[in-house]
Amino acid sequence: MEHTVRAYDEELDAMTAELARMGGLAEAEVADAVRAIASRDTALAASVIVRDERLDGLEMEIERKAVRLIALRQPVADDLRRTVAAMKISMNLERCGDLAKNIAKRALVIAESEPVTPLTKSIERMGELVAARLKDVLDALASREVDQAVAVWAQDHEVDEHYDAIFRELLTYMMGDPRMITACAHLLFVAKNLERIGDHATNIAEILHYEMTGRDITAARPKSDSLQPSGL
Repeated sequence: MEHTVRAYDEELDAMTAELARMGGLAEAEVADAVRAIASRDTALAASVIVRDERLDGLEMEIERKAVRLIALRQPVADDLRRTVAAMKISMNLERCGDLAKNIAKRALVIAESEPVTPLTKSIERMGELVAARLKDVLDALASREVDQAVAVWAQDHEVDEHYDAIFRELLTYMMGDPRMITACAHLLFVAKNLERIGDHATNIAEILHYEMTGRDITAARPKSDSLQPSGL
């Protein structure tokens, strides 16, 4: 029996370690994609695109481990929540990687156009905020600190406010100079991708709260009064 319990714990720990590696990769992809936009670094952007495949592979591996553990070990209570949470968190991290890859692809196009320094700086500030939110929630995952996860959840509106401000700024530039429309349109999609990464960080915070407490966060997610069309 002791051997069985030890093997069970080792499987859980291995899955958690894979999740930590995946979190580190996702965090680096997001930070590098934003840096590629800010510095017009096409080589860095290309490396983000290539590295995303590794993130996809880890997500599939975590799902495989979780399904196997549920099927063979039949975990209950805390262990079941931990296993299901690992699957859900890996899905959110994989999506963060996809969005970072999309930003990197936009960086390749933006690098070919004339620099739009004020707008790029706004994107960079938003990117740093989103990367910090992702880091904070991954730190909460590593430290098992539920209060830290809740703090990330409570700050979700800050990312929305940055996106709303950038949206208005981009529209102003496009209306003022039609030659800016192409570059601004790409930056608008970059901002939207960053806003979605922020949402995934908040999703992870909610998953962690449920995993560690057994309860959902029942309050409405903090949101700003968005001014842009919902389809963007």
